[in-house]
Amino acid sequence: MPALLPTLALIILLMTGCNNATDSAERMPPQPISGDDICHVCGMFITEFEGPKGQAFMQSHSDARKFCSTLEMFVFLQQPENQTQLRHAYVHDVGVTPWEAPKDDAFIPAADAWYVVSHDRRGSMGHNLAPFSSHEHAEQFVVVHGGEIITYDDIDLELLARLGRHEGSGHAAHSMAQ
Repeated sequence: MPALLPTLALIILLMTGCNNATDSAERMPPQPISGDDICHVCGMFITEFEGPKGQAFMQSHSDARKFCSTLEMFVFLQQPENQTQLRHAYVHDVGVTPWEAPKDDAFIPAADAWYVVSHDRRGSMGHNLAPFSSHEHAEQFVVVHGGEIITYDDIDLELLARLGRHEGSGHAAHSMAQ
């Protein structure tokens, strides 16, 4: 039995090393968004709209799936058939890039971002989750635009449906009053 311990330790070490190498090798950098890129969900030209965009790398594709809004990307990612296929995703950090025309060098890992929801800014499909790499920037955004700060793990289909219907935001009440 003691003779098996070094062999077992070596196998575990090799398996751990392989898993880490695979994870880092599979992480593709964010791809630039061009004027010809269309949203994977709605087919609209991505750069024709304000607000943060998203892109996701799936197990079955080497190219990013690009989205005209963070809301569209998260609705796509929350679908059961896509949840297990996600390798990684990126969103624009609107703490460092303009809402009106987010820059390609402002993409951050979606899983690491802070998000502001139920704010007064809009994107291509209405409400858009506003991503930030810094909690402080998210807090500053809330002071100006309202909303609530959440994390990546807080995002689910129930939240996205509520945001899509403009529930919990000043936008729905404002639209009804007009």
